[in-house]
Amino acid sequence: MAETIDELTISYTEDGIETTKELDKKVLSKGAWSTIIYRYQDWDRAKEEYGKDKYTIRRYQKRNGEYQQKSKFNISSADQAKQLIEALQGWVDE
Repeated sequence: MAETIDELTISYTEDGIETTKELDKKVLSKGAWSTIIYRYQDWDRAKEEYGKDKYTIRRYQKRNGEYQQKSKFNISSADQAKQLIEALQGWVDE
């Protein structure tokens, strides 16, 4: 388990292959409850290459000195990310 925000990652390796490759992360909030958005790619075993960029928002709670993931929302495509941005931008601009 991670003890600091910097240690949190979604990178995952299985059988020597990094099946989830973290490309970037932005910390949206810090504290007892922290929110991070990640940009990542999944490994496609059939094609033996990484797929298109994906995005995920994760919420973590720090308890007993360690961060525990409590929830997540996956954004599966650039198109869905753009729709989310448009919706949020519209609300913010009101």
